[in-house]
Amino acid sequence: MTKSKFQLVGSLLRPADLRKYKDEIEGRDDIQYPFYDALPGYQETETADIKQIVAEQKEKGIDILTDGEFGRSMWHLDFLWGLKGIERYIADHGYVFQDHEGAGTFETRKDIGIRITGPLSGKNHHFLDIYKLVQAEAGGEDTKQTIYGPAHAFTELSVFNGLVGEDQFYKTKAELKAGLIQAYKEFLDEYKEAGGKIIQFDDCLWELFDETNPLTPFGSLSSDELASLADEFVAINNEVADYAHEIGLTVWTHNCRGNYESRSATGGTYEAIAKKFLADQRYDRFFLEWDDDRAGDLVALEALKDKDTEVVLGLLSSKTTDLDDEERVYKLLEEASKIIPKERLFLSHQCGFASCDSGNELAIPQQWAKIKQGQEIAEKFFAE
Repeated sequence: MTKSKFQLVGSLLRPADLRKYKDEIEGRDDIQYPFYDALPGYQETETADIKQIVAEQKEKGIDILTDGEFGRSMWHLDFLWGLKGIERYIADHGYVFQDHEGAGTFETRKDIGIRITGPLSGKNHHFLDIYKLVQAEAGGEDTKQTIYGPAHAFTELSVFNGLVGEDQFYKTKAELKAGLIQAYKEFLDEYKEAGGKIIQFDDCLWELFDETNPLTPFGSLSSDELASLADEFVAINNEVADYAHEIGLTVWTHNCRGNYESRSATGGTYEAIAKKFLADQRYDRFFLEWDDDRAGDLVALEALKDKDTEVVLGLLSSKTTDLDDEERVYKLLEEASKIIPKERLFLSHQCGFASCDSGNELAIPQQWAKIKQGQEIAEKFFAE
């Protein structure tokens, strides 16, 4: 499907004219997704910038194109905001991330509150309007759509927001789960009808199941309870992935430890969760993070050794201004190729450059320089 062995996870730094509108969205809960009616000029600016970023990707040799996630404010919540039955509001607190160099914690933007006001539905989602724009600008090049992973979305609604109970629209977790999965299937149906071929589910949950991770919210659970919860989450992802396969989509996933203005949310290693979250999940391609030591040893790839799954090694950092240590990258690529055949391996940055509209702490020229470095490393390594 792809010619290049270098891959983009999805998001790219937003230009200043688009950031102006995104900043206004962050402080207002009197407006609802997609916000265009409340912000004159926003839709026109977003459309023009999406056309420009697709053209830039083509010019720079990126062969699987996205909107750079320019059509959203946050990597995940915009997908939920676009579902029927969801209402957004400004919460008392944002998400908690780890600040730079042990400087304590860092709080994100606060417009992360969610209410469920009716039955969830993925029909007529605005992401499809944006995708059709990307497809039209792609001119026959491959495209992909990145969306919130279903198990993580279920956790966002049921655990982080507590939207289950007698005072809620969904009275039980089982009802919420069924409603959410159905909404995903509705979205996938219409994505397929719109000409979509590749769907990528982005997900930050897995390392929370590493019992040695001090930042997990599941720390009070016993080993058996943690395993049972992991099985439930894997089953949610697999049900949606299986359905996507049934209707003819190629299904990818990206796993992340959090990426907000060059900060991370948690730790945890892949070895601890490899059996369930690597071996048991039925994806065609895994984008994984090994940009620093938090991910642990590459031995976790053994869980994928006997599958046909492709692996994108996130050995480069999208969070730093400097170019990456090429010696380290080549060394890890060589190690990985001893576990997974080279033809099933790809190279990427560990995450996108702007999981949220504020973006990582680097400039757009630095972003493209880092992408060029990744392309050159991949071309050299995979040509050998």
